[in-house]
Amino acid sequence: MPHSHPHPPEHDRIQRNYTVAFWLNTGFAFLEIAGGLYTNSVAILSDALHDFGDSLSLGLAFYFQRKSLKKRDDFFSYGYKRFSLLGAFINSLILIIGSIFILQEAIHRLARPEQANAEGMLALAIVGIVANAIAMFRLRSGGSINERVVALHFLEDVLGWVAVLIGSVVMLFADVPILDPLLSMLIAGFILFNVYKNLRQAFRIILQGTPDNVDMEEIGRKIKSIPGITGIHDVHTWSMDGHYNIMTLHLVVKPAIPLVDLEGLKREVRLQLQHLNIQHITIETEFEDQGCELEES
Repeated sequence: MPHSHPHPPEHDRIQRNYTVAFWLNTGFAFLEIAGGLYTNSVAILSDALHDFGDSLSLGLAFYFQRKSLKKRDDFFSYGYKRFSLLGAFINSLILIIGSIFILQEAIHRLARPEQANAEGMLALAIVGIVANAIAMFRLRSGGSINERVVALHFLEDVLGWVAVLIGSVVMLFADVPILDPLLSMLIAGFILFNVYKNLRQAFRIILQGTPDNVDMEEIGRKIKSIPGITGIHDVHTWSMDGHYNIMTLHLVVKPAIPLVDLEGLKREVRLQLQHLNIQHITIETEFEDQGCELEES
């Protein structure tokens, strides 16, 4: 039975992305503390706290991503791939908490607006956009849910700094301190919406729903087009982590087919399914005139 495991270059790419993102984020968080105190900006100081939370998220994501690369054993017969989802869940929770904190701070500043140092905010915003954008694009290039969720942290930060940039430019020419909290509320709402989408996909994987990248109708057509196969049933498909997909099925073949031809049919089915995003296949065969108690009516 074929098994596929991530290749070492992919492991190295993920580790490099997490490492670069972690040090960019942590270093910039310290810069934010100094900048927030200098500019008298509560928004920047709150974002520094949020960035320290992002660093924690990155550390967890890196740990769970490495954990997911372990081979299967007696305790986890399918391997540890699903551990990457655990990292996605924890990071999503941190995003939700951070967004709620931003909303609370924005509401507080709407009630009691404070004028900040617009020039200092502008300079810090430019640095913040560049630093967080680099980390975001490195992680968004990855395919795992874990990487996408962590990239959301940096998208939130980029949008937050864009809001600070816009607010600081406007405050250079007008006295409108409520602009920054209003933009922060819009950004927090956008992030919460994206967290919801990622959590929905993660829950679908955990609950063993059919993977988004698997076309069940196309699979049925491909298998039935193979000479010697008359039908399939009791087909089950789920995913370990959004990439490594598993399928079990009953293959109905013509009566009295030789064993050597039967094995050839199985090999052909596996080959076809590997081209259709199925990496782990378990096949049970039965003859056309046998019947099966599991066959759907």
